[in-house]
Amino acid sequence: MKKAILATKVGMTQIFSEDGTLIPVTVLQAGPCVVTQIKTPENDGYSAVQVGFVDKKDRIVNKDAGGKKEIIHRHGANKAVQGHFKKAGVSSKRYIREFRFENAGEYSLGSEIKADIFAEGDKVDASAISKGKGFQGTIKRLGQHRGPMKHGSKFHRHQGSNGACSSPSRVYKGKGMPGHMGCVKVTVQNLQVVRVDADKNLLLVKGSVPGPRKALVTVKETVKVEA
Repeated sequence: MKKAILATKVGMTQIFSEDGTLIPVTVLQAGPCVVTQIKTPENDGYSAVQVGFVDKKDRIVNKDAGGKKEIIHRHGANKAVQGHFKKAGVSSKRYIREFRFENAGEYSLGSEIKADIFAEGDKVDASAISKGKGFQGTIKRLGQHRGPMKHGSKFHRHQGSNGACSSPSRVYKGKGMPGHMGCVKVTVQNLQVVRVDADKNLLLVKGSVPGPRKALVTVKETVKVEA
């Protein structure tokens, strides 16, 4: 992998190609991301580039850490995390991720990764946390069929039989049932980059991208190249 960037989802719109074809696109605010650490095989056992995205105040560096670190936040920001950013010579960041670039050795601390790392026509994979739908039934959650809707039926949107009573006399693991829907990591592959605005760090990607507006999206070059 040589291309990857962190972005936030702005929303969807549509543009027109040169021949007048309408193209639905998702607008992504891609970067700028700054390099906060470089992992090397000698020190870490593998080669990677750690990047930070979206500025964050030093006093709330550990606000989202949870647990015992919340106590540290009440009395002051975590000095270790602040020192990590200070060592790299960058301001505190809200999101930190690692990318295993093949050319990780070419990056240096504090260098920026911007939207122009991609070009029009590139194929990318977009990953994000999907929208939460709360507790849903099997029809909406799993696409199961409904019951008969004619007069006298008392079975419309309820779940059907879970299993036979005599054999196997139990319900198999993984049986589709009502439950929590959404809030899971979703990756959409082979999306085409339609337009790149290097000045505003915007990527226009054809089609939809998972997640609500302002969601964190990881954009990487695709792992499945279409023939």
